[in-house]
Amino acid sequence: MNAIKQAKPDHAIQSWIANRWSPYAFADRPVAKADLQSLFEAARWAASSYNEQPWRYIVAAKENRTEFDKVLSCLVEGNQAWAKAVSVLALGCINMKFAHNGNPNAAAEHDLGIASATLTVEATARGLSVHQMIGILPDKAREVFGIPDGYKALTALAIGYLADPSVLPEKLRGRDEVARTRRPIAEFVFTGQWGAASPLIT
Repeated sequence: MNAIKQAKPDHAIQSWIANRWSPYAFADRPVAKADLQSLFEAARWAASSYNEQPWRYIVAAKENRTEFDKVLSCLVEGNQAWAKAVSVLALGCINMKFAHNGNPNAAAEHDLGIASATLTVEATARGLSVHQMIGILPDKAREVFGIPDGYKALTALAIGYLADPSVLPEKLRGRDEVARTRRPIAEFVFTGQWGAASPLIT
């Protein structure tokens, strides 16, 4: 754990939440298959609207360079620059319609977020790091992987082991070396009216 990235919560939280952060520097170290299975098992048990489980993941490890490069090619250039060093890449995709009635699923993106967050917490508990990205090329992903109509690639995840920031290009190094900050709870939890800090948490 990078000590400067350790959260300093105002209230008690679990250590694997406090320790979670999104690095850019990843070590050249493979992730065990058993760990990957557990990460996606955690995602499997995430909550979703109507239990639709609208998430799908396309995953590749660097050991299979052909498949890894296919996922890498679906990231924007800025993300490719650092993500090429990670051990495992995944694309997070969604089913945009409810399977049970064919209506648009307005919760699909939310539910993919829950699944990926659950995966990330499991990863942190196992000593792994995950960096989630919105910077992808959805049309490229559709073309490369044959993503069918009604589904779309939305995010990407870099999964691996933390490395020293010195391995990064200078313009990225500072991002892994600066302390984490968060806005106070009172700025986003309200009661009575918008902007009124809730007495439940103050």
